Amino acid sequence: MAQKQIYISDYDYDRLDAMVQAFKNVWTRDMESVTMLQDEINRAKVIPQKSIGDDVVTMNSKVRLKDLDTGTSMVYELVFPEEADLEHNKISILAPVGVALLGYRVGDRIQWPVPAGVRTLEISEILYQPEAAGNYDS
Repeated sequence: MAQKQIYISDYDYDRLDAMVQAFKNVWTRDMESVTMLQDEINRAKVIPQKSIGDDVVTMNSKVRLKDLDTGTSMVYELVFPEEADLEHNKISILAPVGVALLGYRVGDRIQWPVPAGVRTLEISEILYQPEAAGNYDS
């Protein structure tokens, strides 16, 4: 699947870039994900936070995804690693699906690697996006 243009707010870009740089100075089991995240933020179009579209997945967005292979729907919140909590559907930006979600829009499809292969997910709805709610420091 060809890579689509992704969009990141300048605020998220600054925080994510700082996190990536910090991880470069220490070994972590998530180094592959850190590298993938760096590649994603480097290719993203950076938009002023107050101008980012309300249909774009940003940090702390809560999104509804549809698994196109099974037809099931799931809701996840995209968070920083220290806030990740699978019991509460909070997915780390360093999880493969977290990296894959960042910057995509409602209607976009992403591919998520799983042990059995690759699943295709569609972003069907953004239930909450900080920028759309006027929360510019979340």
